[in-house]
Amino acid sequence: MDVSAIVNQVIAFLFALSFHEAAHAWTADRLGDPTARELGRVTMNPLAHIDPFMTVLFPAMMIMAGLPPFGAAKPVPVNTSYLKHPKRDHAWIAAAGPISNVILAIASLILVRALISDSWPMSMVPDSLATPLFGLLQMSLIVNVLLATFNMIPIPPLDGSWILTALLPEKVERIYGAIRPYGFMLLVLLIWSGMLGQIIRPVIRVAFMLTVL
Repeated sequence: MDVSAIVNQVIAFLFALSFHEAAHAWTADRLGDPTARELGRVTMNPLAHIDPFMTVLFPAMMIMAGLPPFGAAKPVPVNTSYLKHPKRDHAWIAAAGPISNVILAIASLILVRALISDSWPMSMVPDSLATPLFGLLQMSLIVNVLLATFNMIPIPPLDGSWILTALLPEKVERIYGAIRPYGFMLLVLLIWSGMLGQIIRPVIRVAFMLTVL
């Protein structure tokens, strides 16, 4: 893999991840919980969101495996005592992250298609910048689709686990909650077993095809 591809991956990943985490924090604040805002998490600064394992080591493992980088940041703190409807609102806060990535993926796709068809405003891009911009937008689409997909996997601490928790009956929720301390180990097992690759490779192919059709 050449250096420009790695740079595109890192830029796309950090931007997508920062947008994802800021969306969590902003949604929590809008629903009445100021905790994340007071900790400076409503920001696009990636330094505010970095988690040593999920933001650094996990994406590095993906790159070494020949896959686009994806992962997660340190969790946005949520104090459910501030929420009017704790279970439902927590699920919305969790869903805000993947939804933000879907929005960025759609925006990236629109810009890629405009660049390919030489439509405004992308027709104003100089030819010397068109190729590197295409590579960055293509990677942005792929990374955002992957982040949305990955974070919806219902394994703690991923967003999908909080959404599923809100949907489960109370008795089942308690049983499901027992696996939360082992979430990171389950994620590592998912990677090394090859199961994660089986989930994300079709997603990569679809996202890539959308940029070249």
